[in-house]
Amino acid sequence: MMRKGFSLVTAIVILITVATLMTLMMNLSSTSVKNTMDIYLKEQAELLARAATEYALLAISAHDNSGNCVETINISYPEGQSTHDMNVSIQYIGNNMMGCNTVLDNNIFTEESNMTVIIDTVVSVNQANTGIIEPIRIHRRTIQKP
Repeated sequence: MMRKGFSLVTAIVILITVATLMTLMMNLSSTSVKNTMDIYLKEQAELLARAATEYALLAISAHDNSGNCVETINISYPEGQSTHDMNVSIQYIGNNMMGCNTVLDNNIFTEESNMTVIIDTVVSVNQANTGIIEPIRIHRRTIQKP
């Protein structure tokens, strides 16, 4: 009689131990998947920040600044149900920029420095479409000569 009771207690202890180990494994697995997803979205945001900056330079160089200037660019990636939102703000440094609202300095004495731009690119990961909990936001500032 003692043996049957002892076997039952041993079986219950083993089941509880296995269940605890399985719970820890599942928790570790889900944490690993979440971290991998966060790293992937952050790396993608950094690449998109570089791409949006290059796109802004292309838009500035293709635009006739005599009437107005390109000052903001908003992009959603990919189209439709976007995972990343890119907001680009452009500020100008230079002379003879009458149509620009965001001229930081117009006291430029050298022609090489004229029409310099400061590009602020902010990429935010759309939490609603990706399911992440912590916000991911990348800011990139560059000074360029288009």
